[in-house]
Amino acid sequence: MARIVSFAVLLAILVAILALFVWVMADFILPIFLALLLVVMFGPVHRWFVRRLHGRIRLAALATTGVILLSVLVPLAGVLSLAVRESTWLYEHLRVAQIDVRPVAQKLADLAGEMGWTLEPAEMEQAVIDRARELLTPIVLATPGYVGRLLLSAAIMMLAVYYFFADGPAMIRALMRLSPLDDKYEQELIAQFDVISRAVVLATVLAALGQGLAAGVGYFFAGIGSVVLLTILSVLVAMIPFIGAAGVWVPVCLWLAFVHNRPVAAVLLAVYGLAVVSTIDNLIRPYILQGRSSLHPLLALLSVIGGVQALGPIGIFVGPMVVVFLQSLLNMLHSELGELDTR
Repeated sequence: MARIVSFAVLLAILVAILALFVWVMADFILPIFLALLLVVMFGPVHRWFVRRLHGRIRLAALATTGVILLSVLVPLAGVLSLAVRESTWLYEHLRVAQIDVRPVAQKLADLAGEMGWTLEPAEMEQAVIDRARELLTPIVLATPGYVGRLLLSAAIMMLAVYYFFADGPAMIRALMRLSPLDDKYEQELIAQFDVISRAVVLATVLAALGQGLAAGVGYFFAGIGSVVLLTILSVLVAMIPFIGAAGVWVPVCLWLAFVHNRPVAAVLLAVYGLAVVSTIDNLIRPYILQGRSSLHPLLALLSVIGGVQALGPIGIFVGPMVVVFLQSLLNMLHSELGELDTR
């Protein structure tokens, strides 16, 4: 009896300390998770460095971390700085009313009139300006704070990447030793994380990049301003299932047609968007996945949508992984129950 009480007290203390640990580490969970994804994606590069450096693990980890820094973070920082600069320019021009939104307001008022509503163009014009300012204000005014948090998160992520490469095998062995799960199940979960994270990240990112860059080419030749900002928005929106980059290029076509009075450019951009931009996803994603993920397409879609709703943009990656882990754990439980029945 005393042993059971001791175990219960130990378990309660463990749960309390674990909750405190999660609370303390909450701000670092996202950078660490992104670091894990980068470790999985750049694992082949790290192994190549290990071979070239004759087994010097820490030097290879440092070299791989440098490659990630130069190939991922530096270009991303440059693109984000351009997007922030264009957002600031647009915000300042809206603030001093250098952008004429009266055609947009008039079109909205005319559409409302056709549906039996009465709207004043002046009120609509002010509403359009206020809405645009509302969307741009957090980007412009909160940029210093975002930059500081982004730099801290990036530093933690890169530090975690280095230590995962340098000490990853030792960390995994320590966790496997402390875990009550059977080793074969732990190895299966690790293998599932490697496979599904690589498949989901590659399929999602490359498909979104393909759609966004293709859309950016269309924006450039259509003569639209803020091409970098629109391209980044297209990449981000392209990660949303059933919407894709059309969530950006369709409004751009409407803007060209009804505000700039350039129907030919709008039609050409729409044809290009339908024929090229929206079909890239159907080419890239199946080619990358190729059966790497055992998720049913409907379940994969729901996991992405649910992940985004629960966790924000990072849910695009976390959602499918949670579903795959649940599927793996249910298979393990089924296997254990089968072994119990045979005893």
